[in-house]
Amino acid sequence: MTDDSMISARRKRQIEAIILIILLVLSLTGIFINDYSPADGFGYWVMMVFVFAFFAIVLGWLQSRQSGEDFMTVLRDQALHWLFSLLVVGGASIVLKPEDDSGLIILLILSLATALDGLRVGWRFCIVGIFLGVSAVIPVYTEHFFWVELMIVAAIVTLTIIRSFWLRKNN
Repeated sequence: MTDDSMISARRKRQIEAIILIILLVLSLTGIFINDYSPADGFGYWVMMVFVFAFFAIVLGWLQSRQSGEDFMTVLRDQALHWLFSLLVVGGASIVLKPEDDSGLIILLILSLATALDGLRVGWRFCIVGIFLGVSAVIPVYTEHFFWVELMIVAAIVTLTIIRSFWLRKNN
């Protein structure tokens, strides 16, 4: 591996870690909004489908640059994945009323779409998808779910930072 490719691999990991943190913070924001106002939470999670799609495309672009894969193929695959996810969200919005806890259903759909896309764009996206799924279920078991989810995010971010330092030290 040349110095240039090692630098770009390191930079790619840094960008992936930043995207992970951004998505986790946006997820916590959505959980808070959904708790305060289910109708607003519904709209927030629909908007997040586009945000997650954007970041998935960015990660796909980074991977295509590193691997030499055709970006148009990656873009097509990502666009179809997130278009179908948006169609399912649209179907859920027709069946469910936004004022009912339909935001949690959208959250579960986004969880699945994110975790599955993580198989293509990287483990960090899988982690976010799993976190979203857990976040949709935790409120069923505790009233203090936001604090539990905040601790989970803190643990994920801490472990990601520790892993980054460990990788940097070993390279």
